[in-house]
Amino acid sequence: MILPQHMVQYTARGVLSMRTAVAIQFALNVVEPMMSGIGGGGFMMIYLAKENKIVVLDYREQAPAGAKPTMFLDAEGKPLPFRTAIQTGHAVGIPGTLKGVATALENFGTMSLAQVIEPAIELAEKGIMVNKVLAQSIVDSMYKFNDAAKQVFAPNGQPLPEGALLVQPDLAKTFRLIKERGVDVFYTGEIAQAIVEVVQARGGTMTLEDLKNYEVKFREPIRGTYRGYEIVSMPPPSSGGLTLIQMLKILEGFDIKALGHNTTQTLHLMIETMRLAYADRGKYLGDSDFVKIPFKGYFDEKYIEERRALIDWQKANPNIKAGDPWFYEGSPTCPASQLKNVFAMVNENETSQTTHYTVIDKWGNLVACTTTIEDVFGSGIMVPGYGFMLNNEMTDFDFVPGGANEVQPGKRPRSSMTPTIVFKDGKPVFSVGSPGGARIITTVMQVIMNMIDHGMSVQEAINAPRIFSSSYPTVQWEAGLPEHVKKELELRGHKIADAPRIMGSVQSIVIDLETGKIYGGADPRREGTVIGVP
Repeated sequence: MILPQHMVQYTARGVLSMRTAVAIQFALNVVEPMMSGIGGGGFMMIYLAKENKIVVLDYREQAPAGAKPTMFLDAEGKPLPFRTAIQTGHAVGIPGTLKGVATALENFGTMSLAQVIEPAIELAEKGIMVNKVLAQSIVDSMYKFNDAAKQVFAPNGQPLPEGALLVQPDLAKTFRLIKERGVDVFYTGEIAQAIVEVVQARGGTMTLEDLKNYEVKFREPIRGTYRGYEIVSMPPPSSGGLTLIQMLKILEGFDIKALGHNTTQTLHLMIETMRLAYADRGKYLGDSDFVKIPFKGYFDEKYIEERRALIDWQKANPNIKAGDPWFYEGSPTCPASQLKNVFAMVNENETSQTTHYTVIDKWGNLVACTTTIEDVFGSGIMVPGYGFMLNNEMTDFDFVPGGANEVQPGKRPRSSMTPTIVFKDGKPVFSVGSPGGARIITTVMQVIMNMIDHGMSVQEAINAPRIFSSSYPTVQWEAGLPEHVKKELELRGHKIADAPRIMGSVQSIVIDLETGKIYGGADPRREGTVIGVP
């Protein structure tokens, strides 16, 4: 594998946490097949302690060469309903997860791919117990399962119930093929052929050439500061880093600590900030290999002040629109081809069927990874005979052509995945990431604020109830938010959703710089745990 020049210096050094991270990814394909797997993609952030260096791997899915901007429009030119679009072959992007973790392992690991995949093979062959989340996910996805998926998750037409044993011999076979033949069997061999056949059978355009040409990309992280801490997060095609840091920079102008945690005033400021940032996100952010992005203007102090000035302390602003960070870029404004874009609303179909995990070793090397197949069980298409689900990531593109996130051949759809590491005085102090679709970014933001502004422990910061709003007037909320706060927010012009919903599932690692001790936090919203190995 040919590496960028700046990566060559790391190839001789192994990162113990990397082998664990890659083994976790394969195991997740077995135990959470509805959330992530080799039929999907993701982003990985790696902190190399000895070099004090951050490396970002982008193995997000990308559009096939035959993809068209109009592929999610009906005969009348209207956007297809989401449930219809995800069942088409057009919804499936070229998977990147396998090549992504293999690239990470090859360059930073201490074991071979054949070694780290072995535990997942054993899991798939022996079977796992179906938990409540998996059982419900199977029921919810029956409408889109192809025959291969039904045979595995609903034998004889009956969804596997909680407590049933799920054995996946086809997935075990696939992992054995990868163990014996490497990633080529997936991208150019018999598995590639099977992927192409099932995608084309549903009307998709994916070809063997598309799979063969897929590349993992090394990216430069997005960096910013918040109250003396450095925030290092994910760059485009993820919108996570830019949106996260923009929100934090706007909120840095308010004394959040003095205003209090989840008080009416604090939440009002957070809601208005979210709407400002998501307006910019919808207009300007996409795959930076295809669209120009005003990286400098986004965090320019004057632009942040301009956006912050739109917040009324006492009432919701019903007319929030995207700003013009290009004005502060110090270069020509946004290209004409992107100026035509009308503000793209957040795709509320971005769901939480994603997984975040993080690993640290005794030398301080840290891996934070967010991985997904997008919707629950992705497109509903299992590759017949090979036992893994295919993503529906192409529905993360805007259905209506025009703008930064329109469908183009080879392009990667805008993501919300936000694996993040927070530094103090040049040293990592905690990592944070979450599933949750469009709500990932605000979830990460709230955990960071809980720890920095409100002095919470990592578990307290994760457990605290969250909110989300991407545009006026609706505010989503979690159980535990005081009733009087919700009523007071409505008096300020916000519309509080009728019922609570669960947002995200944060996993975090904290490094105490004074004692050297390491702590973990796992979100009770979904199954997760903290494990320490001496």
